[in-house]
Amino acid sequence: MEYSFSHYLLSKQSVDDRALNRNVLDALKANLPATPIRVIEVGAGIGTMLTRLLRWDVITKADYVLVDEMEENIRTAREWIPLWAVGSGLGVEQVNQDQLRVFDDKACNIRIQLECADVFDFIQKNKEPADLLIAHAFLDLLPMPESMPKLLTLTRDLAWLTVNFDGVTSLEPTVDAALDEKIEWLYHATMDSRVTGGDSRSGRHLFSHLQKAGADVLAAGASDWVVHPVDGKYPADEEYFLHFILHFFEKSFAGNVELDTAVFADWLKKRRAQIERGELVYIAHQMDYLARI
Repeated sequence: MEYSFSHYLLSKQSVDDRALNRNVLDALKANLPATPIRVIEVGAGIGTMLTRLLRWDVITKADYVLVDEMEENIRTAREWIPLWAVGSGLGVEQVNQDQLRVFDDKACNIRIQLECADVFDFIQKNKEPADLLIAHAFLDLLPMPESMPKLLTLTRDLAWLTVNFDGVTSLEPTVDAALDEKIEWLYHATMDSRVTGGDSRSGRHLFSHLQKAGADVLAAGASDWVVHPVDGKYPADEEYFLHFILHFFEKSFAGNVELDTAVFADWLKKRRAQIERGELVYIAHQMDYLARI
């Protein structure tokens, strides 16, 4: 199988749609200022959160800055967002390579700026804070708590921080109970030992990180990924999503001396076979937050 990160981001749209905490989302809707608003999304990938907010009528008039350091993601966003908009019956105006406008003849008018940049480089150069900062499935990759005050300089009002991993990975059915437990523990340990930072219990720790940075938590709740077959088949493109999750495992354990290579290879083979048979159930516990600065 060929692994593409942008394909992974596309494949998890339906997973994220189910996972996002509706109480936190309702709090976001209730607290958004009058339109038009300025939105900055960091670690924004290919723009799937932007399109979700349009699909769900959360935003209609906005300047939306989409920041991601991966050139592949920005390249995909340049092509995919206009294609999605046209397929959704919206108009598209291409201002230049990294600026476009998505609109209709009713309420929708979104001006989009694509920024290929490291988040901390972007923080240093950004001149105008947003009304809303979004970080989706991203904060658990950053060094905390020192990153939080820097991130919050990007907003003058709200921060919607979603799908922050919180220490539970479950794969069913069991292959070998002791081995499954060991692999889960080691997988989480790789998150805690990243050179670039990270925290396998980021979700619960964000309460204190936000408070210490001077933010008030307006709403919080679970946003678990739950992927399971229906009548032996996975919805949408979630089979690819599951294969990519196992690819994350495989990459994370490269060179790991605590896990026998042959044993791990056999475990991966059995897990992949479970996906192919439409048996694997995957659960990851995560947390959403809405905070006011």
